Amino acid sequence: MSENPRFEPAPASERPAPTDEAAADVAEAQEPAAPSVALDVESLTRELEEQRNKSNEYLQHLQRTQADFINFRRRTEQERVDQARLATQALVSRLLPVIDDFDLALASIPESIASEGWLEGIRLIDRKLRSVLEQEGVTAIEALGRTFDPAEHEAVAEMDAPPDQAGLVVAEARRGYRMHDRVIRPAMVAVGRAPGGSG
Repeated sequence: MSENPRFEPAPASERPAPTDEAAADVAEAQEPAAPSVALDVESLTRELEEQRNKSNEYLQHLQRTQADFINFRRRTEQERVDQARLATQALVSRLLPVIDDFDLALASIPESIASEGWLEGIRLIDRKLRSVLEQEGVTAIEALGRTFDPAEHEAVAEMDAPPDQAGLVVAEARRGYRMHDRVIRPAMVAVGRAPGGSG
């Protein structure tokens, strides 16, 4: 057997006596640290309250940002709809003179050629064009026999009319149109006045 010295603790009688300093450290470690714990709890409570305040600030900021984003999305969607409507309205406004030309052409067809096949093709094109405009929300403003309304009618003349037709539209020089609920072109009209009335 090889001789391996093993470490064995010295018997208690041979151990050095503890110094006063070491004994004080041991006693201090064993004493309850009540004032220190109270300070730690107070400090932690303060820190917790600060963190709660920060958390509330972050939450409020997040909620405001979220509300701003929802409003932004709603606003941009409305702008997109408005731009599409304005683009459609601009196109329709450019097509209205074509509709006027169809009205004039179809109204001036002589009876002698009214049954020609090619005229039926023109009438069909006119109906299709009007159908497309109706699908986009375009409708003609009914003017004849209605009370003159400056929001829908543009008075270009006054005409003598029976007393019961004074202030009514008695003739239409150019048809007006509305797109959805908005007038895109007022009707050009003649307004009736009682005979002998001042113009």
